[in-house]
Amino acid sequence: MKTLTPKEIVSELDKYIVGQDKAKRSVAIALRNRWRRQQVPQELRDEIAP
Repeated sequence: MKTLTPKEIVSELDKYIVGQDKAKRSVAIALRNRWRRQQVPQELRDEIAP
């Protein structure tokens, strides 16, 4: 999977969603954080708060 930055995610969302810039930014950051948490080794996941 290609890793996207929040800015790149917002650019993709701009293709489908008009306006709502703050919401798109929040979603992009949440998606990126979720992906990054999933990349952490299993033994360290318990130490990271969701």
